[in-house]
Amino acid sequence: MLLKIIIFLVINFTALGLGSYFTSTAVTADWYQNLNKAPWTPPGWVFGAAWTTIMICFAVFMAYAWQLNENRNLLIALFVLQWILNVSWNPVFFKYHQVLFGLIIIVLLTVLMGYFFFAYFGQLKAKTLWVLPYFIWLLVATSLNAYILVKN
Repeated sequence: MLLKIIIFLVINFTALGLGSYFTSTAVTADWYQNLNKAPWTPPGWVFGAAWTTIMICFAVFMAYAWQLNENRNLLIALFVLQWILNVSWNPVFFKYHQVLFGLIIIVLLTVLMGYFFFAYFGQLKAKTLWVLPYFIWLLVATSLNAYILVKN
């Protein structure tokens, strides 16, 4: 079990590393700084803390899901889709300034994480709670992206 958690941690933190490549200087760039952002936008440090926590929790969930799920092909396909959506949002939003396309990506990711929670709850029971930080954070992040789309 520990080995599976470590493998998913490495994969998840690779996604975070790629994402931070596009956000590190972009959050201080003129384009982002001049956007009309939601009043509930958290300070910058919260994003790093939230994503670190989320990826740890999601790695634990995936290790349990891998161990207890019979349809591993579907599980891995969903995980890969999650990874692609997660990583792609950063350059779409921060590098290419495609706020609408970013919103579409983050909505799809939010729906996918909701699917992880509800589809696996019957099988994994309380272990699906490991997905909740990701899902809840995506609800907040989706609202931030939507606010920027509407107000700019």
